[in-house]
Amino acid sequence: MNEQATRSLLEKKLISEEQFTQIQTYRNLNIFSLHNELKLFLYLSVLLFTGGIGILIYQNIDTIGHIAILSLLLLVTAICFYFCFKNASGFKKEEVLFPNPLYDYLVLTAVILSCTFVGYLQFQYKAFGTDYGLATLIPTIISFICAYYFDNKSALTIAITGLAAYIGISVTPQDLVHNKFYDDESLSYSAIILGGLLILYTIYSSRIKLKTHFNIIYLTFALHIISIASITNLVEDYWFFFALILAGSTFYFYKISYELSSISLYVFMIIYAYIGINIVLFKIFEHIDFSDLWTLFVLLLPAYFVGSIVLFIKLIKKFNKEIA
Repeated sequence: MNEQATRSLLEKKLISEEQFTQIQTYRNLNIFSLHNELKLFLYLSVLLFTGGIGILIYQNIDTIGHIAILSLLLLVTAICFYFCFKNASGFKKEEVLFPNPLYDYLVLTAVILSCTFVGYLQFQYKAFGTDYGLATLIPTIISFICAYYFDNKSALTIAITGLAAYIGISVTPQDLVHNKFYDDESLSYSAIILGGLLILYTIYSSRIKLKTHFNIIYLTFALHIISIASITNLVEDYWFFFALILAGSTFYFYKISYELSSISLYVFMIIYAYIGINIVLFKIFEHIDFSDLWTLFVLLLPAYFVGSIVLFIKLIKKFNKEIA
């Protein structure tokens, strides 16, 4: 396909014969990039390093000593921040990259170790008393500062997660499986308010042109938080209110996914909307007597799911074609 595309450019005289030959010679070398693979290994190394420190603390907490552990954590964190600040170009409203991408992972290491240090300090010495919310808020603030100063998306992800945890929303996979929203109805409203605030912030940051490339991260969190909170309440008696919220969320993220050309927002928007529509349909069908049409309903059910899959594929193809 690449060769046909290149030949098409030659036929249209958009490139010269010499350029065509150079392109063909380069492709025959079969050179491929290891950029993404190296970044993946760097990310894994950060996780293994910080996870290894956590395991070291857990297994040797009685022999090493709390002061020694905290001192070691503080020392390693300070070293990481020293090299980060030394090589950073400072805060700027637009996107800024380190001269070496290795420092992005050093920032991530420093942020994770900072969270570990504050959490350990609170757990062992109750530095903030019984106010565990403050122990969550401080690492969150540190993560936000690092995200904007060093232009680090990983730090921003940690910061938003910490912000959600501060208001009582846990976003771990275990909590999503056990669905904490059922246990506390107020969490649903808190989640929707948080998602709405994240959306409003992206609108504001776009107007003042402050780190607009961060918007996709804010919107991804907002989409998941609002959709999950709405869907988990569609089975309750007050489902209609959350159905309206989900419908409004779906419409907004449908528009914004085209504006940002984001396939991830578009796909998850469709999935959440599909789940919500099916739950609402079942709520409506509860008031309809299907005793005489049960056989027909069972026969149509496979066709419904197959049709849904086909429609999903067509929507994705349509999206890719339009943003191209």
